[in-house]
Amino acid sequence: MAAAQPFGYSGQGFSLRGEKGRFVLPPSFRKAVKESSEGRVLCLAKHERWNCLTGFGLSRRAELEAQIDREEERAIRLNRDFDRDLRASQLYGFIEVPFDESGRFIMPDFLAELGRLDSGVYFQGAGSFFTLWNPHELYAMGEGWEGAQAACKMLEADTAAKGKKA
Repeated sequence: MAAAQPFGYSGQGFSLRGEKGRFVLPPSFRKAVKESSEGRVLCLAKHERWNCLTGFGLSRRAELEAQIDREEERAIRLNRDFDRDLRASQLYGFIEVPFDESGRFIMPDFLAELGRLDSGVYFQGAGSFFTLWNPHELYAMGEGWEGAQAACKMLEADTAAKGKKA
């Protein structure tokens, strides 16, 4: 299975909600998710700290237990509380969403609400996963987010300009 090979997500993308309530997974993310899932299955979950969602392919499942182990070991080293069950619930609580060959997928309403997503979604690569942002939530993030904010503004403006030409 593809789980032996690590998959990485880099770059950015933007999608408006289409007339049938669908978003479009950007091509670079689509390719990586498709290879990671050995098909067209996108995994989505609420990010545990930020007001956004995370996305990834099915192969990431194989990495989750090791991630929990690392986080628990770090918490012990730093003498911090760690709730292994809560963290496992957060990481394994993703939903599998099918997408078509063009990358169109329907965002489940409860996830759109949790991620505060409405008319547009900004995609930001983050290595083993990517994030899906409501631009207004991303723009409210503090220091360190300037690159993602600038990319989002540019992609959002480009998408709006293309929509006016149509």
